[in-house]
Amino acid sequence: MHRRGKGAWGVISMDPRHFSASVFLSPPHTPETELKPLGKEQLQTNYFLHPSHPTDAGPERRREPGQSSWKQVGLIRCRLSCLTTEARSPACLEASEGSVQDNPEEAAKEPERTQERCLSSFAGGQHFFEYLLVVSLKKKRSGEDYEPMITYQFPKRENLLRGQQEEEERLLSAIPLFCFPDGNEWAPLTEYPRETFSFVLTNVDGSRKIGYCRRLLPAGPGPRLPMVYCIISCVGCFGLFSKILDEVEKRHQISVAVIYPFMQGLREAAFPAPGKTVTLKSFIPDSGTEFISLTRPLDSHLEHVDFSSLLQCLSFEQILQLFASAVLERRIIFLAEGLSTLSQCIHAVAALLYPFSWAHTYIPVVPKSLLDTVCCPTPFMVGVQMRFLQEVMESPMEEVLLVNLCEGTFLMSVGDEKDILPPKLQADILDSLGQGISELQTPEQTNEHVSGPFVQFFVKTVGHYASYIKREANGRGCFQERAFCKALPSKAKRRFVKKFVKTQLFSLFIQEAERSKNPPAGYFQQKILEYEEQKKHNKSREKSVK
Repeated sequence: MHRRGKGAWGVISMDPRHFSASVFLSPPHTPETELKPLGKEQLQTNYFLHPSHPTDAGPERRREPGQSSWKQVGLIRCRLSCLTTEARSPACLEASEGSVQDNPEEAAKEPERTQERCLSSFAGGQHFFEYLLVVSLKKKRSGEDYEPMITYQFPKRENLLRGQQEEEERLLSAIPLFCFPDGNEWAPLTEYPRETFSFVLTNVDGSRKIGYCRRLLPAGPGPRLPMVYCIISCVGCFGLFSKILDEVEKRHQISVAVIYPFMQGLREAAFPAPGKTVTLKSFIPDSGTEFISLTRPLDSHLEHVDFSSLLQCLSFEQILQLFASAVLERRIIFLAEGLSTLSQCIHAVAALLYPFSWAHTYIPVVPKSLLDTVCCPTPFMVGVQMRFLQEVMESPMEEVLLVNLCEGTFLMSVGDEKDILPPKLQADILDSLGQGISELQTPEQTNEHVSGPFVQFFVKTVGHYASYIKREANGRGCFQERAFCKALPSKAKRRFVKKFVKTQLFSLFIQEAERSKNPPAGYFQQKILEYEEQKKHNKSREKSVK
């Protein structure tokens, strides 16, 4: 249960149905600015505990006498960054999924627009980003520790109303914590491997801002502290923003002033539709004019993910068990040394749920000060750096799947992960994943190869959903759950689906389908139609043989 307030921003809950973000179109500026990070008292939000999620499978873990329990405590304090957003850009709201949900007529026009995204796959047209920030480590006045602070901001907004200015300050004050989630114990370095990762700031209504980060040592002689380039956007397209960070990094090595014209040109360009390209003209001293092309993948439902890290860390069988745990909305913790690995793997697992969306706590890299998150009794999917393993293991956790990405092992599990999915469908997924894996040459091919079998899993188990939505005279639908489950001929499929229909994953999906007056459209529906055609073809062949 969340303490709700109008426009309150946090990082502990995620409902990917909604996408909205503030975009102020004030004249941009280039001067550097420093913002003080939020104090601990400002980073605390109360989370009231409630009985375990009804979809959590497996027996309740027994506790020894005297062991602390969330039922006994009744309240947990999770230190969170809470940010208010009251003013929103109409341009962004028109492209947001939150606006679709609030407007039934718009939802009817595009019924699967909210269903077919773990992260946003916008049609295109809105701004690329809201902010470009440079976050640096500054020594505290007391002690030897460092604290992250914003030392550069673009655009620097002026002439804001008081409420808008307070909102911006709260948003920007929370970001440094996620750019340096490892804590404050740093020392100047001469070598540091570049890391690219991301984080998600989530509103209580599910709307999100995504932070794309590049952490590296700045240019210069001698020992120095790492810094982070961070782009804040409401758009989910990691490959595209990684390329933008490459360009930002190249210009920052010359001069901060060279960043401004590039980012201003990017800000004035419309975000491209799937398969389309935006070309930017940019001048670099001593190099002349450059033309930079930014292209979105045609298949936009996978543009926010790269499965290569997940494949390197885990076996197909382990990925399948992870998928099974996520489908039943269990608690999952990923452990890894590098921020990049954590970020990429958690996004990859969430993407396997397509066309459904993880609707619970989702933190790709948990900052040290938010490690209490792993004590929450509700479903979550979080990434924790390996250096905090001892703190995690000593935490009073509910049943959890604890994944060591460094060693490719499960440190903790419920124990029934291999039995959640129907055996025949598990075998189908493993067979498909193993076929032709060595022949894949591009990230796009890898993404499609890995995602495809899991999409087919949902096609085979719940792809008949549209036939069991009874329409009223006004066009509103009512899902016939019992008949839907009975329609499956396989007992194993029925057993699984009876659990799955009780999850938030399925509930949010079917609510959108009920609200829609038009036939669904999109990649998932395309795969359903292909599957139905294949079944008809097979039946025709069987009849002809007889």
